[in-house]
Amino acid sequence: MKDLKLGLQLGYWGAKPPKGAVAMAQAAEKLGYDSVWTAEAYGSDAITPLTWIGAHTSKIRLGTGVCQLSARSPTAMAMAAMTLDHLSGGRMILGLGVSGPQVVEGWYGAPFSKPLARTREYVSIIRQVLAREEPVSNDGPHYPLPYNGEGSWGLGKPLKSITHPLRRDLPIFMGAEGPKNVAQTAEIGDGWLPLYYSPYRNEVYADSLKHAKPGFEICQGVVVNITDDIEQGLLPVKGMLALYVGGMGAKDRNFHKELISRFGFEAETDKIQELYLAGKKEEAMMAVPDQLADEIALVGPKERIRDRLQAWRETPITSLLVSARSEAELDTLAELVLG
Repeated sequence: MKDLKLGLQLGYWGAKPPKGAVAMAQAAEKLGYDSVWTAEAYGSDAITPLTWIGAHTSKIRLGTGVCQLSARSPTAMAMAAMTLDHLSGGRMILGLGVSGPQVVEGWYGAPFSKPLARTREYVSIIRQVLAREEPVSNDGPHYPLPYNGEGSWGLGKPLKSITHPLRRDLPIFMGAEGPKNVAQTAEIGDGWLPLYYSPYRNEVYADSLKHAKPGFEICQGVVVNITDDIEQGLLPVKGMLALYVGGMGAKDRNFHKELISRFGFEAETDKIQELYLAGKKEEAMMAVPDQLADEIALVGPKERIRDRLQAWRETPITSLLVSARSEAELDTLAELVLG
């Protein structure tokens, strides 16, 4: 039975910066948490808060979960990761993800086409920057370097980073949902950030992960709700699932709905989406099976959570990323997971 690591998932900001993020990260570090993670959607960015946290901590790893590919060119992303890795003394984990067409095309004004091919090129360029063996070039269609297309002056030349990386093997993780994307992540990445994972359905991802290299990390976000009322405790999880399955994507193309269908809940996801898109969000939440919500979360009294952690220890998952609401909750989770 393997040990699990713990990470603190801070996510992205709402309307205003959250209070106490640095204090939570410092408390997590003292308790033995392995990592702290930030995110971005279309508001706060992931790098700036992580840098601020890094300046106020000393050993906890600093992960982006995730930086969106379309937000930065691959060389700009490599620059930011390399810079933070130096400033933090080698604690950076670069988590990347393609996001979805609504954000990519609506917020960044870029096409969402060919996400797997774009990801492969993007990571390849970052690896070149970090290797610093020769000037960076790429002849792929998505990120041509040097650029010689429409509007080019024809003066571009391959360049090598002025700054030497602290670590040429700075870890690159990817958020991925579809079978082909997860398989590519196992091939070209150092780690994977799943959206949902059930320790009772390892077969859903087994084929995609069969070529993962030794030391490949899987960091899974999990909702933890310590309560004696399991049914009530599952409601926030069901609400989240209803939002993602019902509303986070187009009716005929929703990656989250497709994933939960592969979990064995195809009929249920159809119903959830139908209700959600009809504006019946409360009914959509109640249509989420308790079994599904319970499998992907840790809900119940402390002893029940302790027992259910055994199933997670038998999966390929290496870290659980939790969104704790207080330092006391951080302490309880450390007691349960780290012992």
